Amino acid sequence: MPERVAVVGAGIVGLATAWFLQEHGVHVTVHDRRHVAAGSSWGNAGWITPAMTAPLPEPSVLRYGVRAVLSPTSPVYVPVRPDPRLLRFLAGFVRNSTVRRWGTGMRAYAPLNRGSVAAFDELADAGVDAPTYPADPFLACFRTRDERAPLLHELEDIRASGQDVAYDVLTGAEARAAEPALSASVGAAVRLHDQRYVNPPAFLAALADSVRGRGGRIVEATTVTGVQEDRGGVVVGTGPGNAERFDAVVLAHGAWLGPLARRFGVRQPVHAGRGYSFSVAGDRVPHAPLYFPAQRVACTPLEMSGGVRLRVAGMMEFRAPDAALDPRRIRAIVESVRPLLQGVDLDDRRDEWVGARPCSADGLPLIGPTTSPRVFVAGGHAMSGISLGPVTGKLLAQRIVTGSTPAELVPFDPLR
Repeated sequence: MPERVAVVGAGIVGLATAWFLQEHGVHVTVHDRRHVAAGSSWGNAGWITPAMTAPLPEPSVLRYGVRAVLSPTSPVYVPVRPDPRLLRFLAGFVRNSTVRRWGTGMRAYAPLNRGSVAAFDELADAGVDAPTYPADPFLACFRTRDERAPLLHELEDIRASGQDVAYDVLTGAEARAAEPALSASVGAAVRLHDQRYVNPPAFLAALADSVRGRGGRIVEATTVTGVQEDRGGVVVGTGPGNAERFDAVVLAHGAWLGPLARRFGVRQPVHAGRGYSFSVAGDRVPHAPLYFPAQRVACTPLEMSGGVRLRVAGMMEFRAPDAALDPRRIRAIVESVRPLLQGVDLDDRRDEWVGARPCSADGLPLIGPTTSPRVFVAGGHAMSGISLGPVTGKLLAQRIVTGSTPAELVPFDPLR
């Protein structure tokens, strides 16, 4: 059993892994090149939605077509540029966007999804001082019943994978009665039960405080430049002349994990699928999460400075993780949901943000050991990092300290 473990990345996955390692008595040091929740863990929608956590490559993606994905206003955007790694990733993504592969991936996700909410409760019961909120109601909203049909089909496929999904089919009038912030343009909806959400910055801050309070170190503004095995341990380098030896290391730094992980046999491509968000206020801020699947936009009411604001998040953009925010993508989100909401001021925006979600080509996260028994990977969760972060950390910590792989992690082998 390792006594000292380094974790690279202070997002939800890295911090949860560190926290659950501490449950086994391991001393942890977390490194982040910027600060806690600096990446995609900060500006996302904060959803804990096991009913909707599924592989990102799906047959419907192929319907966008080349013309659509090249448009900056499209929900899925691929800027044209000569990038062999991006082309390799996209080729794998398309190859996995089939009914058969999506079904296989969904059956792999089901056990993780079943444990996702319980892992959050375990953190709360042990004193992580940030609540999860019931998403009541959680509404997925559409203009028409025909537009709604693909989601109903997907939910039934998720049920067929062995996962419980409870939902009601609503008319537009029923959806507006449940959530007055919806406009008359909403003509159909699905109400999902037993989902939750968190305030991502508040939750990550509380989780980091808990890791520190239990004796862990969080080293911010420090880039890990190298990892190598050395005399029964692993050396983590953070620049010329700066290195520290640990018993094991976990690479959990999201869209940036590729270069460090590749030298330990991880060949599954992980690319930044960037998402955007901003917050708005108004007279009718929704009191629970809203999802607009056709527009790929998620809305979550969050307590912020000055009161409750609506975080509006969405888009999928395959671009370099550190590229600047593209204002066209913010405008595309605004115009896509403007007809569907009322009582919120979409032109008075704050906290405009872009974050790099780590996406794998086959739609499954990478969780487990590499070719080195001392180097582990936890990443590639795409848009499910918040939902699956704690359960990932719990299961990976179990693998690290016992040497035995939990059955839930077998499909997510980083060496696949």
